[in-house]
Amino acid sequence: MHAYSQAQGAGAGGFEMPTDEQVEFATDGFRMLADATRIKILWALLHGESSVAHLAVLVGAAPTAVSQHLAKLRLAKLVRVRREGTFAYYSANDEHVTRLLSEALEHAGHQGSRAAKPSGATQA
Repeated sequence: MHAYSQAQGAGAGGFEMPTDEQVEFATDGFRMLADATRIKILWALLHGESSVAHLAVLVGAAPTAVSQHLAKLRLAKLVRVRREGTFAYYSANDEHVTRLLSEALEHAGHQGSRAAKPSGATQA
């Protein structure tokens, strides 16, 4: 149970709801993660800064496609870019992106292990 009181701005359920702006920002972030290539790009960027060409090799996509994905991820503030001359190097924006993607992939791993072994199944 949350320790919020009505005087502290708690809602009728005894807790505060996120603002519409927070919900919209979260929705945009999740929308960006609803693409396998973008998840692969982010995962690579969590392990260090990278160029479009290197990311294209890592995720198995054309550099133009990777560039388009990076533009969307930048708009969602999930990645940032550092320019050095004519080169651009991308990285995950902050530790929140790291936690978000790590938790999503960990959750997927748990779901995958459940699908591989139905609950209640016994081992031979």
